[in-house]
This record gives sequence, C-alpha cells and structure tokens, in this order.
Amino acid sequence: MAAHAETQNEKQFFLSDMIGKRVLKDTKKIGKLADLIVKENGGKFPVVTHLYVGRSFGYPPLIIEWEKVTSFSKKEVGVNIGDVADYAKDLQEEAILLKDYVLDKKVLDVEERDIDVVYDILLTMKNGKLYVCDVDFSKQRLYKRMHLRFLAKTVGEVEESKMVPWTYIQPLENLGSFKGEIKLKVLKDKLDMLGPVDLADVLEEMDNEHRVKIFDGLTEERASDTLEEINPTVQRALIASLEKKKVAQLLNVMTPGQAADILSVLPVPEAEAIMKSMVKNNVAKIQAILGQHNENVINFATQKFLSYPPNETVMKAQEDYPKDAEDKDEVMYLYVINAEGKLLGVIDIKELLKAPLKATTKLEDIMQRNFIFLKTTSTLKDASLLFARYSFRALPIVDPDGKIVGVVQYRDVMNLKHIFFE
Repeated sequence: MAAHAETQNEKQFFLSDMIGKRVLKDTKKIGKLADLIVKENGGKFPVVTHLYVGRSFGYPPLIIEWEKVTSFSKKEVGVNIGDVADYAKDLQEEAILLKDYVLDKKVLDVEERDIDVVYDILLTMKNGKLYVCDVDFSKQRLYKRMHLRFLAKTVGEVEESKMVPWTYIQPLENLGSFKGEIKLKVLKDKLDMLGPVDLADVLEEMDNEHRVKIFDGLTEERASDTLEEINPTVQRALIASLEKKKVAQLLNVMTPGQAADILSVLPVPEAEAIMKSMVKNNVAKIQAILGQHNENVINFATQKFLSYPPNETVMKAQEDYPKDAEDKDEVMYLYVINAEGKLLGVIDIKELLKAPLKATTKLEDIMQRNFIFLKTTSTLKDASLLFARYSFRALPIVDPDGKIVGVVQYRDVMNLKHIFFE
C-alpha cells in the first residue's frame, strides 16, 4: 500500500527523517529530537503526546508536551516553553517511545510467525495533531536510514510497497527497548479468507481512506455482502467515498430489502441519486420498502398494556397481575404512570416477580427511571434500530409532554417481511 498523498491540511513525515533534528526554543537550540511519545487512540491511530529531546552528555533529556510545539518540519522543530529545566522529567512507565519501542521490532502475524521488521514509521500531521498512520517494512527505508541512497533507489525500483496501515496493528503491550514484538490483527493477504462479518469488523477499525482502498479491491459479491454487515455510521462514510455507479452495482446484487436497509441510513438526495443508476425494477421494490420504513410507528402500537401508579405496592401488583394481564397485548413490562398519564418508569415482569414481598415496597422503588422510548414522530425504521440495539421485547411511545400513548412490540416491527416486494 503506497504512502498517502499529502493535502493542504495534511503533512507527512517518516520517523527516521525526523530523529536527530534540532529542537529550538525561540531561535536557540536546546537539543535534538531523540524520540516521540505516543498514546494509543481507541483502536485508531496513535497520537503523539510528547517530544523526547536528547541533550549533550551530562544533561538529562527533556519531555515536552506536543501542545508546546510551534513548528514541526523536516528541517527543525520549534517549541514554546519557559525554563528548560522544568522539562527535565523522568519518563513515565506507561509511555510508549515510538523509535525506541517500535522501530526495528519484529512483526508477527496472527499465528505468531515472524514476517518482517518495522524499518520506518509514517506520521501524518492533521489539524495540529501528529498521528502514527503506517508502518513500513521495506528495505528501501532501511537503506535510506543508513544513508545508502543509491542502494535505496535500486531496491525501490524493484521492491513492492510494504506500507501497512496502523489499523492492522494490534494494541501495543509489554513493549520496551529490548522486549516485545509488534503484532498484526490480520495479514493483508488473508483478507480474502475472512467472512463478511469479520471483514466488516476489520474495515470499521480503519480510517476511511484505507477502508475505501481495501473495499475497492473486493469482488462485487464480497463487497456487497460486506457492506451489509458494516455499521450504519461507517456505511454512510464509505458510500460517500465511492462512486455512485459502484454503489448502485453493489445494491443491485442485494435483495431489495437489504438494499433498502442501506439506503435508509443515507440522506434522501444521496439515496435518490444512487437509485437513478440502479435497475428500475429493483428501484420500484426498494421505494415501496423505504415507504414502509418511513411509516409512523404509532400505526403499529397497542394501547392494551399494563399501567400502574407509582405508589402501588409490589405485593398488590404481583397479586393483581394475572387478572390485569388477561386482556392485554403487552404483558412483559409494567409501565408506571402518574395521574396525568406521564410515564415515570418501566418494570420488567421478571423484576416484579423477583422483588421482595414487603408491604412497604412500592413500584416506584423498583422501577427503571432511565428508559428507552420512541417518540410519536418515530418511524418503523427508528423502532427497528432500537430493537436491534437493545433487544427489548416492547418499547413505549411517548408524546412531547412525556405521556405514554402506546406500546409497540418487537414482533410487530421485526417480523415485518420484505418478501412481498421481492
């Protein structure tokens, strides 16, 4: 995978090119850049948090926060700090030194086999922050570090790129100057062996640029299957980066129901633009399904649910439950409401039956006050997303005043079939 192209808002640096550069306070040299301290960023790209500045023999190194950096170029690094002595600090135990801990380390594949060595690291500066975005396994970078430029050029002409996105790298653990290895989550050449669900998980961990590159290399069938499994937020970003004709081709391979699920997370103008490039017969079916997705959930609600006042005792509710539930559609939850009909809390029937039988215990004492609900403007699509996320058996519908106006059941939403249109 080739290095990213720089943009006006992004600058790129190889770590080996920056090590040894002068670090200046105002215009006075205070040392040389010896390393960068990074912090992992929730599975995404590690961010540089500090400079590790080496000084002449007898002087301790400086640890300077990235926020103090005023310039960072291939010529020198500028910082805005007060007394230099204040930055002569001990390295924290959890600190990850990029050069010392990562560079020249063995890289293991998912089966713990040695496959390569990290010869360089590509850094990207974006919006004032410096990120680790790729590791380079190529001998070309090693020879450049050794100032063997002719050999580096010769190797570069015949050697394929060995740049791997950081998103393939497992979280860094138990690393030090002379210990630990770098491990891959998955090898690039093993992507073809992953099923759609696993491949979707890998793609979700990547930045969108790498995600698009990998996705573009998939066969139409695999890309279509994988697109279905990617979460809606990532779907939107991915689809926005693909050509509309390509998206249309992928959706044409899916059933109308599957295509409708993906189009429903997009802005209406974008969805309509994609459908213009699709097979007309498929579009008619998808539009019918999308119309159903947008139907108001209140049309699928029941008013036959169990409701009790907050001061009702648990003992009385347990005693009355069998009779109260006889003519109700939804009996798995108790909805606690006040005299005005405002929903105060929800009780799962299992929690009611397990509650201690004390005469003084009231429903308001055991009810769940922070509950998930639908609005009177919610659609079937809204309801299906909540059911899929939380696995509730029913959801209350609440108006703007907080009053419960109905309950929609899981089976009445999730059992709706697209087969009629397919």
